[in-house]
Amino acid sequence: MRADSATDWTRVDIEALRQHLIDMDNVTLRSEVAVAEVPEGAVFSVTSNDANVVATIQRMVTAHAATMDDPSGWRYDAVATATGADLTVTGDAAQIRALGFIGVMTVGMHHQAHHWAIATRAAPHQ
Repeated sequence: MRADSATDWTRVDIEALRQHLIDMDNVTLRSEVAVAEVPEGAVFSVTSNDANVVATIQRMVTAHAATMDDPSGWRYDAVATATGADLTVTGDAAQIRALGFIGVMTVGMHHQAHHWAIATRAAPHQ
């Protein structure tokens, strides 16, 4: 950001990025994932008993499903639940099942741009 003379410092919000990284940590390390196979993929039921982690799961999983545009043609559908969220991913069943929940959440080259958008108060989920 400092190297970019066009940076609008009135929009920079590194704290928002920090909060997002905490969310990533919660989903990765503080949630439980149960997997159910469906004909063309899997349903990942992501849960927690901690209300803060439940809120994180719901934010992250539903946002990811809503914005994911996978060129391979995979379909993402997320539904918030009382204890987290269910993420259904269909497409190449073998790949989806091999990647698992965390692997599916990292598919695509969107993360750098996503984090930049958060840090600069742009729309990270569009």
